[in-house]
Amino acid sequence: MASEDDPQSRPQGRPQDRPLRRGWTTGACATAAAKAAYAALLTGEFPDPVEVTLPRGERPAFALALTRRDQGSTTAGVVKDAGDDPDVTHGALVLATVRAGPPGTGVTFRAGVGVGTVTRPGLPVPPGEPAINPVPRRMIGAAIAELAAACHGSGDVVVEIGIEDGERLALRTLNGRLGIVGGLSILGTTGIVVPYSCSAWIHSIHRGIDVARAAGLAHIAGATGSSSEAAVRKLHGLPEIALIDMGDFVGGMLKYLRRHPVPRVTIAGGVGKLAKLAQGLLDLHSRRGAVDLAALAALAKAAGGSDRLGERIVGSNTAAEAFSHAAAEGVALGDQVARAARETAQRVVEGSGIAIEIVVFDRDGRLVGQAGGQGDGEGDGHTPLGPGHDGSPPRNWRR
Repeated sequence: MASEDDPQSRPQGRPQDRPLRRGWTTGACATAAAKAAYAALLTGEFPDPVEVTLPRGERPAFALALTRRDQGSTTAGVVKDAGDDPDVTHGALVLATVRAGPPGTGVTFRAGVGVGTVTRPGLPVPPGEPAINPVPRRMIGAAIAELAAACHGSGDVVVEIGIEDGERLALRTLNGRLGIVGGLSILGTTGIVVPYSCSAWIHSIHRGIDVARAAGLAHIAGATGSSSEAAVRKLHGLPEIALIDMGDFVGGMLKYLRRHPVPRVTIAGGVGKLAKLAQGLLDLHSRRGAVDLAALAALAKAAGGSDRLGERIVGSNTAAEAFSHAAAEGVALGDQVARAARETAQRVVEGSGIAIEIVVFDRDGRLVGQAGGQGDGEGDGHTPLGPGHDGSPPRNWRR
């Protein structure tokens, strides 16, 4: 479901000589809370700390931050520690309330306050179900079964998972776009959060594609940032469900699309990011490589640029500066970048039948390069270099 990852969620500072600390997923925290609550329901005592088994066999112990007994139910809470990962749910209180269920029903899940409900097809659980992913469900089910066997319980329980302040926190995730309403998702495939890993983001990309396919969409757009997303949405009149926040992970998106194709895919981004794609890079993050200004100069020459323009581009500080030099000479550098980027993307999805389009936007959201547009079999685009062609007014452009 949606990613919990948000680079702006909390401070990044840490001693540079200290290794990054791992943390726990919401699924692991929910399992610990559910196990403690069920133990109290069976025995009258909350185990603290409570030990759980993760999918790979690890058995961490979790301290309880809250315990409560009500008529016919027990509740336990665990504060999520995401380690050094920038996670919107770091520090959130994950709650589990357990009560007896009808005989023979096994474990039934409910969404408590702050946990969302699925409303669209294409996600790992069907519409109408709480947004609790399959692996956390299995982890909770295994913990309930373990206790039932040890304490002679039936194992027939209703488990309600909640997250304190989860509805507000969910506004900082992609849940709304994916059709998860009312709160956060309970996520995790290993139970462990690896700091700064890209897995949560790529997971959200995959789920966004799944939802778009389930809705029958024939055209989706992956964008490197919020302004390019706004611009491509305006350019093609796309619904929100068709927009994939791919960030730097164009390779992750395309590789998933190769196995789960959509007829038409637009890749939208700024001049720097898509210049890297044109170079053949599939991870567009700065740590994976810089823009090759000499390669940009060669593309400008192929578009009819002068030797002097090539020298200016090679001497530029940024891709944006290189593009400004090309624009001053009337050279359609954006189209050349778009064509080369399209060739990179097409190689990844070769044989899938996907039609790839590339659209390049400048810092002000103006379309400065295009290739592979509808009805354009050779991928030749069109580049409005003059003023007044505004694809999107926002200036907080994330490249």
